[in-house]
Amino acid sequence: MDLKKELILYVVFGVLTTVVNIIVYVIFAKFLNIDYIISNIIAWFLSVLFAYITNRIWVFESKSSNILKEISLFFGGRLFSGVVDTSLLYLMVDILLVGDFVSKVVTQIIVVILNYVISKVVVFK
Repeated sequence: MDLKKELILYVVFGVLTTVVNIIVYVIFAKFLNIDYIISNIIAWFLSVLFAYITNRIWVFESKSSNILKEISLFFGGRLFSGVVDTSLLYLMVDILLVGDFVSKVVTQIIVVILNYVISKVVVFK
């Protein structure tokens, strides 16, 4: 697949993954009144599942027969970006006193870019 098509698909599925992440976060944090950090962890986990499936099938068109290695690398990379996401969210909300929803949107922009690099260079190389 050419890079332009790959980037377009990554952006489309990255946006959808971000939407999944934010919707799940809002459901848990705002409607169920669960702590924002716990809500963020749940949102991260469910959005990673969505991202792995879409990235494997449509973005990087993986044909790897070693799915265990691939999914382990994918989740490891996403775990790293999840820690970055949660740390930045904490910094923005508790230290900088930015609203949690605005902070969540900002952190997701950073995470989408980080995740592409990890997927391209490490997971689906």
